[in-house]
Amino acid sequence: MSESRPPDTTRPMPVVDTEKHLPQPVEPAAPPPSAKSSGRFWSARRVPSAIVALLLLGGAGLLLYDIVAVRTGQPAMYWRRELARQLAEHPLDYIPVLAGAAFVTAVGLWLILLALTPGLRQLLPMLRPRPDVRAALTRDAAAQVLRDRAVEVSGVREARVRMGRRRADVRVISHFRDPAEVRTDLDAALAGAVTDLGLARRPKVSVRLRGPGKKG
Repeated sequence: MSESRPPDTTRPMPVVDTEKHLPQPVEPAAPPPSAKSSGRFWSARRVPSAIVALLLLGGAGLLLYDIVAVRTGQPAMYWRRELARQLAEHPLDYIPVLAGAAFVTAVGLWLILLALTPGLRQLLPMLRPRPDVRAALTRDAAAQVLRDRAVEVSGVREARVRMGRRRADVRVISHFRDPAEVRTDLDAALAGAVTDLGLARRPKVSVRLRGPGKKG
């Protein structure tokens, strides 16, 4: 006698994809570049500062030693006696006196110029993505970006870029395309490249386009 088995009522459990229900990480959007410039980067001027400091220290020390020696009853140093004698015997329009004064004036103006100018002319300030971030791009790097964009244009065989603080000179040699079409595509590519650089002061791009020249 056969026994009847109950029907199999088990059902497969549904598979739940837990990855779909987990919160996906949201990538923060890049902050838009601020209109504020990073400003010029100032050079430390370590070499001129060290030279001036050593000269002033040596001169002050020598003069102080001579003054102390005179106060103690010893004669003044030869260089100070000779300098006083020369200044007493020669008028102010004496050529060596004028030459020395001109030299000292030129050195003073040079030091003032170094103190008032930032230096580091190879760095191009960029826009600040955040108030606490400052960035700059070297001229060589900016020129390389413009050159790479220029050679990507169809019909451009060779490109050279000379980058300045306010101007970028681009010299291009074209081939196998209409120069007018190459110039149009080149202007558009360089305009986009200048925008992508993110510089605080966008340089003016000057393009010189010429053909490959005659052979033979």
